[in-house]
Amino acid sequence: MTDHRELVEALRRAGASGVDDSALARAMYSSDASLYRVPPRVVVTPREAGELPAVLGVCREAGVPLTMRGGGTSIAGNAVGPGVVVDVSRHLNRVLEIDPEAGTALVEPGIVQARLHEAAAAHGLRFGPDPSTRTRATLGGMIGNNACGSRALGYGRTSDNVLGLDVVTGSGERLGLGDVPGGGGPEPAVLERLRGLVDANLALIRTEFGRFGRQVSGYSLEHLLPEKGFDVARALVGSEGTLALTLAARLRMVREPGRRLLAVLGFGSMAEAADAVPAILPHGPVACEGLDSRITGVVRERRGADAVPPLPRGSGWLLVELAGPEAGPLRDAARKVAADSGCTDSMLVEDMALADALWRIREDGSGLVARTPEGEQAHAGWEDAAVPPERLGVYLREFEALLAEYRLFGVPYGHFGDGCIHVRIDFPLGREGGRRVFRDFLGEAAALAARHGGTMSGEHGDGRARSELLPHMYSAEALALCAEVKDVFDPGDVLNPGIIVRPAPVDGGLRAEQAVPLKRGLALAYRDDRGDLSRAVHRCTGVGKCRADNTAAGGVMCPSYLATREEKDSTRGRARVLQEVVSGKLGPDGWKSAALHDVLDLCLSCKGCASDCPTGIDMASYKAEALHRRYRRRIRPRAHYALGWLPRWTRLLARVPALIKYANAGMRAAPLRPAVAWSAGIDRRRTLPAFAPVTFRRWFASRRGEGRSGEGRNGEVVLFVDTFTDAFSPDVGKAAVRVLEHAGYRVGVTERPVCCGITWISTGQLAGARAQARRTVRALLPHVRRGAKVVGLEPSCTGVLRSDAEELLSGADAAAAREVAAATRTLAELLAETPGWTPPDLSGVTGIAQPHCHHHAVMGWTKDAALLRDAGAEVGRLGGCCGLAGNFGVEKGHHDVSVAVAEHRLLPAVRRTGDGEVVLADGFSCRTQLRELADRDGEHLAQLLARHLPDAGPR
Repeated sequence: MTDHRELVEALRRAGASGVDDSALARAMYSSDASLYRVPPRVVVTPREAGELPAVLGVCREAGVPLTMRGGGTSIAGNAVGPGVVVDVSRHLNRVLEIDPEAGTALVEPGIVQARLHEAAAAHGLRFGPDPSTRTRATLGGMIGNNACGSRALGYGRTSDNVLGLDVVTGSGERLGLGDVPGGGGPEPAVLERLRGLVDANLALIRTEFGRFGRQVSGYSLEHLLPEKGFDVARALVGSEGTLALTLAARLRMVREPGRRLLAVLGFGSMAEAADAVPAILPHGPVACEGLDSRITGVVRERRGADAVPPLPRGSGWLLVELAGPEAGPLRDAARKVAADSGCTDSMLVEDMALADALWRIREDGSGLVARTPEGEQAHAGWEDAAVPPERLGVYLREFEALLAEYRLFGVPYGHFGDGCIHVRIDFPLGREGGRRVFRDFLGEAAALAARHGGTMSGEHGDGRARSELLPHMYSAEALALCAEVKDVFDPGDVLNPGIIVRPAPVDGGLRAEQAVPLKRGLALAYRDDRGDLSRAVHRCTGVGKCRADNTAAGGVMCPSYLATREEKDSTRGRARVLQEVVSGKLGPDGWKSAALHDVLDLCLSCKGCASDCPTGIDMASYKAEALHRRYRRRIRPRAHYALGWLPRWTRLLARVPALIKYANAGMRAAPLRPAVAWSAGIDRRRTLPAFAPVTFRRWFASRRGEGRSGEGRNGEVVLFVDTFTDAFSPDVGKAAVRVLEHAGYRVGVTERPVCCGITWISTGQLAGARAQARRTVRALLPHVRRGAKVVGLEPSCTGVLRSDAEELLSGADAAAAREVAAATRTLAELLAETPGWTPPDLSGVTGIAQPHCHHHAVMGWTKDAALLRDAGAEVGRLGGCCGLAGNFGVEKGHHDVSVAVAEHRLLPAVRRTGDGEVVLADGFSCRTQLRELADRDGEHLAQLLARHLPDAGPR
C-alpha cells in the first residue's frame, strides 16, 4: 500500500480516530526531542485503547511501520517513524483506577506523569521515577524507554515499578501480563516460544544483561530469568515500542515521605564531585545529582542573577536529597553525608521553595545547554551514557578529554548517584565533514563507556541515536538473541523498525543537516542567532516544556496549548512547522501555506516561551516575521488595519476631542455592533473599550502649565506615554505621575506622541513597526543622554523598548535603541533603585496579581513582588495568561480560546477573591479581560501605590 489515501481510508475503515495525513500533521510529528527528522505518512490520535489493535492490523497487512508516541520528548529518536505514528497523549490519558490500600494505579499509556500525581495526591501517593520531563512525559513513553529520573536512586526505574501490562504484540496477539485485567489463563504460544529462547541462553543473559542499575540499552532480558520469575511485563519495559503496544499498565505507587531535605555539596570540579559519590551512596539518598558552574553561568546569563540561589563554594556541586518521616534524623544524616563526601563547602536546604529553584536548574539542563557560549547549537547525539557509580569520576575525566580531542564543547551533568551522565555537544552538523566527526566521536564515546562497564543509554533508550552502537557493549551472540526476541513478538518487523534490532544508521535523517540558513529578506535582526531565522527556529530541541502546565509556578508558556491540548498549538508544534518552512520542505511558498497559518493562528504572541522555554524560543517574534512575509504587498485581514493601526486611530481622535463621545456611542450601539464587528474583524461578543474623554497627554499638558512637575531631587524621568494609557487608561498615568513625584522625580513626556509599535508587531506589519520604533527611540534618546530614566507603564510597550526595538532597527538606530533599553524601567524597577524612597504602608492589602505576559517574559516580575512584600501587602501571583493578549482575543475566531485561557488560572482565582481584595493587573489587556469576563476592575501597581500615599504628599 503505497498511496497515502489508501492507507488513510484503510485506517478509517478499521475504526481509527483522528487519522491525519496533512502537511501540518506530518511536519509536527516528523521530529521528537532528538536529532532526527523522519516524516510519517500518517498520524493517528485514537480515542479508545481498543483502536490500537485495529491500527496495528492495518499496518501489518500493508507492511507499514507503526511507531507509538506519547509526549514526544524522546531524546534518542524512538518516537519518530516513516509510517504511521500513533499519538496516545491526546485522548488515551485516563487514570483507570487507583487502589490506595494496595498502593497501585491502572493507567492508559497517554497519561502524563504529573497528572497521575494530581489524581493520586489525595491518597498521598506518587509514581517513584521522576524524569525531568515528568510534566509532559507520558507513562507509555516512560515504559517504552524505562525512564528513571533523579529519584530513581531511591524509588527505582520504571521497570522496577511496573506490576502488569495489557499489550498487543506485533503479531497481533493480546497479552495480559501480570496484574492487569484479562491476565492469567494458559500460557500463550508467543510466551512459550520466548521461554524456550530464555532457557537456551541462560548463561548469556546472566553475564551480559542487567549488570548494573542503569543498563537500559538493548532489551532487559534479565527479567526473564527463572530466578526473576520470568517477568515478561518488566522485560517489555524499555523495549521502545518494538515488541508490543501498551494499552494499559498497572503501576506500583509510593507514599510521599513526611519530610525532604536537600544537602548541596560544593567541590573544586564536577569530576571531584563524581569521585565523592561512592562515599555518599551508603547513606541512602533518594537522589544524588551533579552539575557545575557552566550550567549555573548559563542560567545567570539568560534568566538573571536572581535565578541562581546562593551555592556553596566550588565549581561543581552535588544535590543530595534525603527523605524520611522526621526532620531531626534527616539533618543528622545530611551532616554525615557532607562529612563523608570530602566536599569543600556545603549547605542544608529545608526551604522547599529554595530546593525547587535548585532542582529547576538541574531539570532544565537539557534545554539550558542546548547552546554553547559561542551560540552554536548543542545536540543530544550522545546524551545519557551511564557507568557503574564507582567508575564515574574516572570516566568523566576521560570523557572530557575525548571532547577536547575532537574540539567539541559539551556540559556534562546528571544522575551521579546512578552513574548516568547527560550532555549536549556542538557537533558540526550541516558543515563539511560534520557527519564524519559525529560518527567517529560516537564510536569512540561508545567504546569509552563500554571500557568502564557502562551502557550507551542510562534512561532514554537507544532509538536511532545509539542502536547502531550496541556492538560496543554487547557480544554478537547477545545481539542475535535480541533479534530472536524481536522476531518472536514482531515477526513482520512492523513495530518501530530500525530501533535496537537491525538498527538504522546513527547518522541517517539528521535534522540539523537538513536545515537551510535564512538570512536574507528578514524584517527582524535575530542578533542572538547571527541574523539567521533558521538558526532561531531550530533552537527548538523538542523537550516539550511548552506542553506542560507551568502556570502554578508562575510560568506562562504555552497558554493556547493549555486551552486546546493540541500539538499544533504548542510552541514545539509551531517551531516544527517553521523548521519545515525555512528548510523548504513545505514548498517554495511555505510562508503562505495552510499548515503555517494553522499553527500560528492561536499563538497569542505572549512571549512566554522567550523566558519559559529552556532553549529561548521566541514564537511571538517568529509569528510577526511569518505574518510580515505572508502579507507583504497583499491585502491583510481587516483586524490588522482596525487593531494593528489602533495608535493611528487614537491620535486622529485626540486631535478632535469632540468626536470621542460619538466614537464611543457608535461602538456600543446595538444596531451598529454587527457592522462594527465585521469592519474591524472582531468577534461580535467583544465590546471594544471606551476612549477616555480627556487623554493623558492633554491632562499632563494642562498640569504642566500650572507648573506642577515635582521637585526632582532624584532627577528626571520620562514617562513613556503608550497608546493604551493615553487614550483608554489616563488614570493609570495620573497615578504614576503622583507616585514618581512622591519618589522625588521630575516627570516629563516626549514633546510629541510616540508609539512603540507593539500593535504593528503583533499583526506582522514590521515595516510600520520599524518606523514607529525609530521615531520613538529618536524622541527618547536626548532625554536618556541627559541622564533621564524612561518609565513604561504598559508592560507590552515597555517590553518593546527593552528588546524588540533593537531587533527592528539597524545601524545607528539599533545602537540608540540599546541606549534607550538600558535606561528603560518598569515602575517597580525604578522605585527599587530610588535612594531613600520607601513604599506606602500596604498592610492589610490582600488579593491577587496577574502579571502581564510580556512583563514576565522580558522584564521579570521579581521587583514588583519585592515591592509589594516590603510594603506589607499579601498579594498572590498568578501564572498563565489572561487570554486577551492585545488584539488576539478580540479577533474573530479567537474568542473561545481566549476565554478558555482566562479560565485556566485567572478567572477561577478572581472568583475566589473577596470584594475588598485587589486584583493587580498592569496590562491594559488583562484589565479589559477582567472587566469583560469577570465584571471586575483590575488595578495598576501605580494606582495601588497612589491610593495609599499620604494625603499631604506631592500631587
